[in-house]
Amino acid sequence: MKLTDLRPAAGATTKHRRLGRGVSAGQGKSAGRGSKGQHSRAGGGKGPYFEGGQLPLVRRLPFKRGFTNIFKIYYQEVKLEDLAAKFKTGMVITPEMLAEVGLIKKADKPLVILGNGDVRGAMTIQAHRVTKSALAKIEAKGGSVVILTPMFTGARATVKLLRKEQIAKMREQQQQK
Repeated sequence: MKLTDLRPAAGATTKHRRLGRGVSAGQGKSAGRGSKGQHSRAGGGKGPYFEGGQLPLVRRLPFKRGFTNIFKIYYQEVKLEDLAAKFKTGMVITPEMLAEVGLIKKADKPLVILGNGDVRGAMTIQAHRVTKSALAKIEAKGGSVVILTPMFTGARATVKLLRKEQIAKMREQQQQK
């Protein structure tokens, strides 16, 4: 077999249709596009979800596509098994301590404790949110949970970046309350 003997499989290639080459050609005159109007012209028609000027369905249903909720709060997750591995019983665990150990990236971002694993003994944990299973496991061992209020809520918590001076000022105001 030589390179010149190679051919595509039967039916794999079809001949190009020559449109608008006379009435007897089968696709002559209007070339299968009908007569007149927007769609008969070259470049005619709108995008795939154009609804005649009405707001398209994909934009009316933001949860389906193309929507980011700027008020969503993204929590940093910490599992109970990680707390048991890194901390001793009887300790008061704060977000700052978790950041030092490397379980979370930033101490000022919201924190959630998940119920994966188990704790060894009583611990006092400070977090912004705790799952029901984690709370039950902590209290069963004689520990307690202190729920912190997030410093920022809404768009400030996720999108708007504040200067360090502004954050320090807001912390002072929150501690005075």
